[in-house]
Amino acid sequence: MLTVRSLSLLLAFGALSAVEAAPKRGRKSGQAQQQQQQQATTAFEQAQQIPQGVSTATDGSTILDTTAMVNGLPLRFKVSAPADQFTADSGVDGATQDAGAAGDLGLNVLLHGDGGQSFFDFPNQAVQDGLAGVAVLAPDPNLFWGGGSGLDRTDGVAHAQAVADLIADVMPSVVAFNSSKVSFTGVSGGSLLLSGFMLPAHMAQFASAGQESQVLLNCGGLEPQVAVSDANAAALAATRLHFQSTQQELALLQPAIPAAIAAYEQIVAGQGLDAAAVGALQTVDNSPNGGHCEFDEQDFVSGVQLMADSFSAVMQGGNGVLAGTNVNVLNPVVGNEDLSFSGAS
Repeated sequence: MLTVRSLSLLLAFGALSAVEAAPKRGRKSGQAQQQQQQQATTAFEQAQQIPQGVSTATDGSTILDTTAMVNGLPLRFKVSAPADQFTADSGVDGATQDAGAAGDLGLNVLLHGDGGQSFFDFPNQAVQDGLAGVAVLAPDPNLFWGGGSGLDRTDGVAHAQAVADLIADVMPSVVAFNSSKVSFTGVSGGSLLLSGFMLPAHMAQFASAGQESQVLLNCGGLEPQVAVSDANAAALAATRLHFQSTQQELALLQPAIPAAIAAYEQIVAGQGLDAAAVGALQTVDNSPNGGHCEFDEQDFVSGVQLMADSFSAVMQGGNGVLAGTNVNVLNPVVGNEDLSFSGAS
């Protein structure tokens, strides 16, 4: 099975080809023409060269990697669950479920950062405290959730709708799950889509009466970029939300994350929650002395993995201590909105 390193090699090859295929005087050889074609290949197209199919997760669960068309967008996604929880039509050996069957496991849906690394790493692939892992690949040429660039996510509305519809309309045909327990993890650009578009427009689908949802926003955050309806505001007042950053966050995000914190605090306070209730529902931390997403103070990949391994401790009523450390990240947003950074990465 190809891994994220395979993707890195493909992307590096594409970058190398772009240099080699720079315009030159004279007649182009067949090799030069081939290199120009490689130069035109997008990150999304290169990602499609990595085979889909069935593999085994780190905890022995089964991973299904497949693609569905949703609202005209090709959404490639991975689901990791015990084999017998997949539907008989999924193509997974040992699958026993009927399409639409309810299951005991909820979902933890991960949206990767710009470039797609965390989709291929799939850090949340292990079943953790009743949540099966899901990761979705952005349907964008650059593998940016919400398209665009920087904080301007021009396709955010369409991408958020597609993710919501994938969960509602496609997932039941693939795996049996508890639709009342759907949570989310964002990484960098994925956190921008979640906070800017998904939460304000679709949270009522996942956190209304009788449902529970947790949202972990890693190394990214935006104020709502669309109107927040009464139903979604009420759902957010029942949604566990945590903002996680680092001391040397990207300069672009250093003002954006505190603005997002203040905006979401205001939304739930407007639903009648007092300061203590808001602080219990919404928490924030940027104590790790690392760069962008380096929550272990070492590396992007291992930092994101640390937060995935700590999801239960941080989001599901645990003690808030990151796995294998003594770092407690459960600081209430109330009084901690204005994050202090020591530098920029």
